[in-house]
Amino acid sequence: MSATPSRDTNGVILWQVTDGGTDYVFREITIAPGGSTGWHAHPGQLLATVKEGVLLHNRADCSVDGVYVAGQDITEKGGPGYVHIGRNVGPTPLVLQVLYINPAGAPLADDAPDPGCGFA
Repeated sequence: MSATPSRDTNGVILWQVTDGGTDYVFREITIAPGGSTGWHAHPGQLLATVKEGVLLHNRADCSVDGVYVAGQDITEKGGPGYVHIGRNVGPTPLVLQVLYINPAGAPLADDAPDPGCGFA
């Protein structure tokens, strides 16, 4: 199976710092209506707030583990065992403000194949 890259998604790093072997990266991500993050996992923990729009979040077992709207927070565990996808199911752009807490030098995310859910 091949990876499922993000679709209609744009991210801008607002700031980043490395301290004690840990990278802290603050990023704003905009996903167009119908777009998605693609299936992926993170090497570290992620903390985010929905600034605008509606986020539908699915786990690798295809279940919905949350529908988030403006003002709501979401956390994601790190590691390859937590493959997931975020999709914009609203009529307007979805804007997320995201803090990544990763081992120094690690990528923000690792793309993953569709685990059999039939959507990306």
